[in-house]
Amino acid sequence: MTSRHRIFALLAFSAAPFLVHAQAKDYPNRPITLIVPWTAGGSTDVVMRAVATAAARKIGQPFVVENKPGVAGTLGPATMAATAKPDGYTIAQVSIPLFRLPLIQKVTWNPEKDFTYIVNLMGYTYGITAGAQTPFTTWGDVVAYAKKNPGRLSYGSPGQSTTAHLGMEQIAALDGIEFVHVPFKSSPESNVALVGGHTDLQVDGAGWKPIVESGKARLLAVWTDKRTKRWPDVPTLKELGYPLVIDAPIGVAGPRGMDPKIAAKLHDAFRAALDDPEVQRVMADFEMVPNYLGPVEYRKYLLEQQAREKVLVKRLGLAIEK
Repeated sequence: MTSRHRIFALLAFSAAPFLVHAQAKDYPNRPITLIVPWTAGGSTDVVMRAVATAAARKIGQPFVVENKPGVAGTLGPATMAATAKPDGYTIAQVSIPLFRLPLIQKVTWNPEKDFTYIVNLMGYTYGITAGAQTPFTTWGDVVAYAKKNPGRLSYGSPGQSTTAHLGMEQIAALDGIEFVHVPFKSSPESNVALVGGHTDLQVDGAGWKPIVESGKARLLAVWTDKRTKRWPDVPTLKELGYPLVIDAPIGVAGPRGMDPKIAAKLHDAFRAALDDPEVQRVMADFEMVPNYLGPVEYRKYLLEQQAREKVLVKRLGLAIEK
């Protein structure tokens, strides 16, 4: 290397921190792509579009929503992690399957290392329902029956290894009881089975709302941190003695290596969006509850949930062999 080349290299190296600082200071100066890993028009998509609109007013640039569904909501974030620059102009909505799938199948990403976790925003209202034809009016009734009749009660869920499935198994493990799990492809199918008496119970993220409101099912417990406004008489798991809050967290992350100052600007914009009246209205329409967590708490929460599920999937025989 010549002396001139050494000088240019030294100047470039010494200027790098100033360039990064300038990029963070000027950020954002163009639209930001927000990958939503679900089909357009679905509940999460509709809510995230409302959030993006509100966050754009705070950050000063529009968010362009790009739907990239597939692989239980992980295709979008995984693609972002593998291809996006860590400049804050491509981010993704993320959910718990990003941490769950590595436990049960081979994946191309490391959830602990390949992402910059920005903020957790909200979660679904999960709950347990009983068919109106059953004698169960409280969760205590279910537990008492299950202890006397192990393996006799069945429950439907929207699928194997879903939050509903693993959450119900966590509860059963704490009580020392057993259920027969009946996985369905969708919430409507699970509803039909419950109403028709083909299953005794059902677990879902508010997919049971129409049959509860029509009196065809009883809501026995919700998995949220606090009681819901729509069903104020229904107790939470915490009130029933379980140290659990399960809501399938919905948050935002970027690729690894993002400038903390850029991540902070995004965090502040999304945090402010939770206070927007339109965002709150849309969330209520889909029975979603706000659950704000900053980047440190959010990452910690996801890792703790993964640790709990690791034990469960191993016990259920779903864990990948390593």
